[in-house]
Amino acid sequence: MTDITLDVPRRDARVIGLIGAAHCSSHFFQLVLAPLFPLMKDDFGVDFVKLASILTVFYSVSAIAQVVAGFIVDRFGAQRVLPVGIACLGLSTLGIGFAQSYWMLLPLAALGGIGNSVFHPADYSVLTARVTPSRLARAYSVHTVSGTVGWAVAPITMLTLSQWLGWRGALMAVGVLGLILAAFIASEHSELTSARHGHPAAKRGGANAKMLFTLPILMAFLYFTLLAAAGGATQNFFPTMLPQVQGVTLTVAAIVTTAYLASSAFGSFAGGYLADMTRDHERVIGAGLIGAAALALLIGFVPMSDILVFAAAIAMGFVSGLTIPSRDMLVRAATPPGATGKVFGFVYSGLDLGSLVAPVVVGALIDRGQTPYAFAFIAAALAATVGAAVAVKHNRYAG
Repeated sequence: MTDITLDVPRRDARVIGLIGAAHCSSHFFQLVLAPLFPLMKDDFGVDFVKLASILTVFYSVSAIAQVVAGFIVDRFGAQRVLPVGIACLGLSTLGIGFAQSYWMLLPLAALGGIGNSVFHPADYSVLTARVTPSRLARAYSVHTVSGTVGWAVAPITMLTLSQWLGWRGALMAVGVLGLILAAFIASEHSELTSARHGHPAAKRGGANAKMLFTLPILMAFLYFTLLAAAGGATQNFFPTMLPQVQGVTLTVAAIVTTAYLASSAFGSFAGGYLADMTRDHERVIGAGLIGAAALALLIGFVPMSDILVFAAAIAMGFVSGLTIPSRDMLVRAATPPGATGKVFGFVYSGLDLGSLVAPVVVGALIDRGQTPYAFAFIAAALAATVGAAVAVKHNRYAG
């Protein structure tokens, strides 16, 4: 018994590391194309609108397939589905490297979207099943941070490889690496089974589709939608909005945006420890997101020096990131046994919906010269997210 007890932290670390590597690869592949668009544009003889359509296909397919992937994960096991997802991303990227016409890119992007769809349901199923409950929030936080790392390293990696190998060679190289990673993850299937802490419901097929339309799950979906609307508006439009409301230069605005994203990652890591120490996850969420909402209003409506803008953005990123592990713990508590893949696949599709809404609203406000009210939109979405979190907590699964 002592040997088993001593081996538990090592097993947890291995599982967290494997899932972290898989999630990092997912986010990495999401950003392999965009840095190469200027090079691809001339070779295919198309404009940036058509190139952007490749990403639209990728994310649209991913959003729809993610819900289906949740059911597949619960039915067949994450250990089988996850390597297939990574392989699809690798094959998609490799195929784009070989593509000789623009129209070949669209079905390859769809293949990549199918691959991308499996990660949230598969990753959370494995972590929830395999990691010791007392370390679970920290596992969720590492999962979040690993995705951020994938985003961070992708652009510089692709630009560097393209200088050595050309844009086609760069895509082929990372595509092959994706296939190698898929084979490695497949070889670790015994560590990634999602049935270790299984419940009899899981063996019976778990909850059916109707479960997704119960109040706590719908409120969790709303939570993710609102959070994505606020986060998408902040991440994508900070460089545009800050010069208008605070008079900073574009360079300073870019630095502030980078600092915001970095502090959010640090906040998420710290939030993992905090979420493991409390069961009142909705209070962590309430304090963090109300604080972030107040800081958004401060940045949008109160003139400040560059240093204070920088400090406010860092604080906003940190307190919002602090809530992410508590968010995932709240969803876990609302999930019926045997339905982790379904629930996380469904609620995470709310991120795609929120990401589609935010640019329309914020872009319209900026075009009308009402940029401060874009910050009010961000604050309102953050505040409303707290209400959704409370609704999830008080209507969660009690079995």
